[in-house]
Amino acid sequence: MQNKEKKKDSRLMYIGSTIVLLLLKGKSLLALLKFGKLGGVIFSMAISIGAYALIYPWQFALGIVLLLLVHEMGHVFAAKQKGLPVSAPLFIPFLGAMITMKKTPLDAKTEAYIAFGGPVLGSIGAAGVFLAAYWLDSPLLYSLAYVGFFLNLINLLPIHPLDGGRIATAVSRWLWLVGLVGGLGVIIYLRSFLFFIIWALFAYDLYKKFVKGRNRNIVESVTASFLVPVEHLYAQGAIIPGPEHKRELPFSTYCKLEEQRQYVKAQWASMDFNGIITMPQQGIIKRVLVNGLEHQRTPEDYHIKINCQVEYTRYENDKYYDVPLSSRWKFGISYGLLAAVLIGMMYLVHSVGNINV
Repeated sequence: MQNKEKKKDSRLMYIGSTIVLLLLKGKSLLALLKFGKLGGVIFSMAISIGAYALIYPWQFALGIVLLLLVHEMGHVFAAKQKGLPVSAPLFIPFLGAMITMKKTPLDAKTEAYIAFGGPVLGSIGAAGVFLAAYWLDSPLLYSLAYVGFFLNLINLLPIHPLDGGRIATAVSRWLWLVGLVGGLGVIIYLRSFLFFIIWALFAYDLYKKFVKGRNRNIVESVTASFLVPVEHLYAQGAIIPGPEHKRELPFSTYCKLEEQRQYVKAQWASMDFNGIITMPQQGIIKRVLVNGLEHQRTPEDYHIKINCQVEYTRYENDKYYDVPLSSRWKFGISYGLLAAVLIGMMYLVHSVGNINV
């Protein structure tokens, strides 16, 4: 029995030494990169570990963050396979982790594929922790494995911005209704204010999309300001409009395919002004307005701040959700199987590891 305990302790010491070595290398790398791309990841991981360690043992806090990293790397690998650049993972204490896409998917099938990457690799990571827990007979690792399976299962709920909500785009958008109703049950079970906020934002988004958004003639707006030098115009005797000046500007609009983003270029010839406004989403531009000017004059120079407003109606690409029936079935079956496996693994960890839920 003593030999078994010594063997277990030596294994734990080996694992702990490996983790410490990785952290030390990460610390040196962070100093080397001076908060570069990888440095930012390590820094946000360290902040999250410290935050979780305020509530849980530091070993458990470290394990949670590493499991979140594995989950997010699943999204990164899936996005790379589809040729879409993504940011490095960013860890937010008590909120989890996230990546941002530098290009949006062109169709729901691609969006679902990238969404699947997180729970798939995250589940594999949790399974690895479970095997280590069984090998070492470690209550800590059993708890981490259970939490890992649980977090990946929660992420499969068909609620935006969770992974399940994005997978639902390639299966059936009716699953969003399931998430809307089922989410209430999860809120009651978890008693989580954070999850309530996620659910409420999701419900409001559905309202805008399918109730309010049915009238696609609703005009929305985006504003932008530009600081324009006019000293040379003033010297030439040009008339500079006053602060309350309003007018409609000629414009053109274009998209950059590599960025998949729409831009509006507004012009005001008499002010030598050409301003480029980035649109928050694809839209049909109605007009560009000047809504007042702010004069900023000093003895050295003379500028005006032009406040612009772009009025537009949203462009909804219905073909985005055109997914072949065979792909819908593949995503749907995979979605159901993954959820079933996660539920089964949670039950197995609970039984073998004697986890109190």
